[in-house]
Amino acid sequence: MCGIVGYVGAKNAADIVFNGLKKLEYRGYDSAGIASVNGQLEIRRAGGKLVNLQNKLADQPLLGTLAIGHTRWATHGAPVERNAHPHADEQNNVAVVQNGIVENFVALRQQLQAEGHIFRSDTDTEVITHLIDKHLAAGHTLPDACRLSFQQLHGAHAIAVISPAHPDTIIAARLGNAGGVIVGLGDHENYLASDIPAILEHTQQVVFLEDGEMAVITPDSVDYCRLDGSPVTKPTTTITWDPVSAVKGQYRHFMQKEIHEQPQSIQSTIRGRIDFESGQVQFEELHLTPEQAQRIDRIFITACGTSFFAGQVGRFLLEKLAKVKVSVDYASEFRYRDPLVDENTVILALSQSGETVDTLAAMEEGRQKGAALWSIVNVQGSMVHKISNGSILMQAGPEIGVASTKAFTTTLTDLMLLAMYLGQQRGVLSAAQSLELAAALAHLPELAGQVLAEGYNDYDSLARLYHQKEHFLFLGRGLNYPIALEGALKLKEISYIHAEGYPAGEMKHGPIALIDENMPVVSIVTQDHVYDKMISQIEQVRARNGIVISLINEGDDEVARKSDHVLTIPRAHPLLTPIISVIPLQLLAYHTAVWRGADVDQPRNLAKSVTVE
Repeated sequence: MCGIVGYVGAKNAADIVFNGLKKLEYRGYDSAGIASVNGQLEIRRAGGKLVNLQNKLADQPLLGTLAIGHTRWATHGAPVERNAHPHADEQNNVAVVQNGIVENFVALRQQLQAEGHIFRSDTDTEVITHLIDKHLAAGHTLPDACRLSFQQLHGAHAIAVISPAHPDTIIAARLGNAGGVIVGLGDHENYLASDIPAILEHTQQVVFLEDGEMAVITPDSVDYCRLDGSPVTKPTTTITWDPVSAVKGQYRHFMQKEIHEQPQSIQSTIRGRIDFESGQVQFEELHLTPEQAQRIDRIFITACGTSFFAGQVGRFLLEKLAKVKVSVDYASEFRYRDPLVDENTVILALSQSGETVDTLAAMEEGRQKGAALWSIVNVQGSMVHKISNGSILMQAGPEIGVASTKAFTTTLTDLMLLAMYLGQQRGVLSAAQSLELAAALAHLPELAGQVLAEGYNDYDSLARLYHQKEHFLFLGRGLNYPIALEGALKLKEISYIHAEGYPAGEMKHGPIALIDENMPVVSIVTQDHVYDKMISQIEQVRARNGIVISLINEGDDEVARKSDHVLTIPRAHPLLTPIISVIPLQLLAYHTAVWRGADVDQPRNLAKSVTVE
């Protein structure tokens, strides 16, 4: 989870920025850097942890009263120094740090290269520096050059810019939902951060930028505008948090914060693993050759709880895109039967903590039978990570809330990338299919951000109406059946309401007996190949006076007319829809739990890591 910090004032800026970056270490990162202006633009960057950057700064100090810094998950390009932020144009006229994906960076880079611009990194971010430099060369001021450049970018972004031509100015912008952009107000000094803990020791007066807004920050002033140049008046918020609350930011609970971090965690997952020009996916950590990929006869996905439901989505994706047989097993059951495993089998373990005892036992069962062990895990150095032959590290960052949210959608995104990778290695996924999926993935964080935008759905009113119900039924088909299971799990985990997820086609084989005027039925009715079948299930619920809550695509008036309530999501590629459709169900569970007065972050009887059988 990338972090941004900036300072302009009278003090040594690099020291303040570095200390701010340390406050954001909890977000996770694999490289870091700082750019400072002291007559000229200077940049220090290092791979790995902040201590490496600290050592470099000790040998090559950065002076000056203007600086921006960044901690980065490996994105476009490997986690090496040349790809670390900040990035600069070839003349060192502009330095940029950014969170987000420049969805149209290929076209922009080709255009800029044709005009003579020289690129020095593998990242998409670098195009921003060249765009700004181009507009500066045309005679525009730094704010106008930034506005014009930002208007050319597709996707969601948080951006900070400095230039030696303007040694007292930071430009900051938020475009979409790529993470927070927070201006901290001081006395003849001002600050910038992606999250409040980075600057809380310096100021309690902050301003939050919204989508499409830009700030021009100097030591004695901050001016706000939209990208068209129209001025904006922004309210100042006073922060009075303790250290734990500071990490939560403006959110009431960690779970709420982590739900809203999903656009950024999805971005971090995608970037650096896919070449958007070719659609090719890279997972060097799996140590797999095309010949080895061809020999894979079966994949057993083994997991527990939320990860198990992610595995069920993964089965659809792997079978469709990689054309390999896939089974999904509860890890707690896998070793108590005699699975047919051999040297052409892969055991794919999914685990957030990496320490789940049942998952470890299932992996050991596979190892003893000669299988290759792969994993998707959120904790580097965990036992699952250590014993795997190849391990994909999630880019979710730390997840504090016991009920998983961003680790679930990150796992789904990793599984999509893995399915593409295996399909390409096995020669069954065409170049055209790869490019189509790559383009859809580039758009995915923005779609997640739309669902999370304020006012997009009224979860609180829906929770207020039904938080006293004791039973819910969740229905889905195809890829959305596991999402129905996950929606039910979230509701029961944190609100203590009994909820069941069911394949919609099986409703009449038992659960229909439960439906009456007291039973809310949440149906996932996206416009896919089973859309008509789902409408039939809704009609059956209505015929028995059940309460119909439908999750639908924007503009689906037909299902809206047949429903008591609707939650909407934007249209996405059918294979990516589950990643978007689960977010409203997370928020419905969250608001319901709040209305019931439950302990959202630490629900009773549950633990983040299950280390006993």
